[in-house]
Amino acid sequence: MTTGAFEQFDFQPFLIEAVRELRFSEPTEIQEKIFPIAKKRLSVIGQSQTGSGKTLAYLLPCLNAIEAEREEVQLVITAPTRELAQQIYQEILKLTKFCEAGKELTARCFIGGTDKQRTIDKLKKQPHIVVGTPGRIFALVEEQALFVHTAGMIVIDEADLMLDMGFIQEVDKIAARMPKDLQMLVFSATIPEKLKAFMKKYMENPEYVQINPRQAAAKNIEHSLIPLRHRNKISLLKDILVEYQPYLAIVFTNTKKNAEEVAKGLAERGLKVGRIHGDLTPRERKKMMKQVHDLEYQYIVATDLAARGIDIEGVSHIINYELPEDLDFYVHRVGRTARAGYSGTAITIYELSDQEALEKLEKRNIVFRHVDLKDGEWVELGPRHKRQIRKKQENDLDVMAKKVIKKPKTVKPGYKKKLAEDREKIKRRYNRKTR
Repeated sequence: MTTGAFEQFDFQPFLIEAVRELRFSEPTEIQEKIFPIAKKRLSVIGQSQTGSGKTLAYLLPCLNAIEAEREEVQLVITAPTRELAQQIYQEILKLTKFCEAGKELTARCFIGGTDKQRTIDKLKKQPHIVVGTPGRIFALVEEQALFVHTAGMIVIDEADLMLDMGFIQEVDKIAARMPKDLQMLVFSATIPEKLKAFMKKYMENPEYVQINPRQAAAKNIEHSLIPLRHRNKISLLKDILVEYQPYLAIVFTNTKKNAEEVAKGLAERGLKVGRIHGDLTPRERKKMMKQVHDLEYQYIVATDLAARGIDIEGVSHIINYELPEDLDFYVHRVGRTARAGYSGTAITIYELSDQEALEKLEKRNIVFRHVDLKDGEWVELGPRHKRQIRKKQENDLDVMAKKVIKKPKTVKPGYKKKLAEDREKIKRRYNRKTR
């Protein structure tokens, strides 16, 4: 497998060897655009959807710039969740394992839910790379155990989620302790206005890279809609899960409360269900993620904020128990499946109040199958908005019939009734021909 596409960016040999080991044949679009900018030590904002390869986009040029002989912090990477921080840390270990003897790069992961004092005791020697959650990193800085004033690079991953979860203030406090000529690399799926104000504080004329998805979701995902009608929603969900028999399914809800209710309801109906949401303690989250990775669960109920940035392998099905309020999250949700060339299925249980949201998703080129589950059998329902289609056809026929049979110039008593009858005959004749 060739790594020539990566070699053109003149990365250090240990990085090229790691890329070869990881079997990356060519850079993704965002990587191709970020590499030259980041290598020039310029600040950059990268906006792209889930699964675009942004982690490698910043890791390769940032690791390339670290000087092994300087035994001090040179790179800080912040992530909104413990799980994402640990994933980034594992990627760093994979990339640095081929460092030349005597020029090894050291990295440490700092997250909540671990013994802070033990962490402080182990910080006698500062690592080259710091990755972690903003709260824990700043706590160590305040304790004067971690020194970030030597670091010229900071990465803010999943920045919009960082803002949503209220962590941007800690990131601000960390960045404020760093050099004035700081290189800041911000990666985010969306760029809210409040995030722009934060970035303006640290970034003068940053480069902006936006990767527009060629389509709203991956090609190899089948999107299906199932109407709720007058059924119990959790019972319908349970029937869907049992009928599909997924390798691993994630059921998405909009709130922690709903996630708990759905998980409890499925458990009462005999399913073993995992859950991932913000109310879990650090120990519970760690245990749950281990159980998920060990495939102890076939079904997981999660909220968007808790699951974003978490990479769970083998997800075959995504179930939208309810559509997200922000429709961009639909793409984030379904992006959990159909990874690495595999196919996936995304199912949405919808109600009449969801029609407008579904139409907006359809305008993003998402094509839905309209199906239902009846007596354990999948039934094709045809167009979701067939009532509107039928009404439009009827209106079109009315217009056509009026053009064919016009009101006579001279009228006799009862002409209105005769006119209406003649027009109905025209419509019936047309309908018979088109059947």
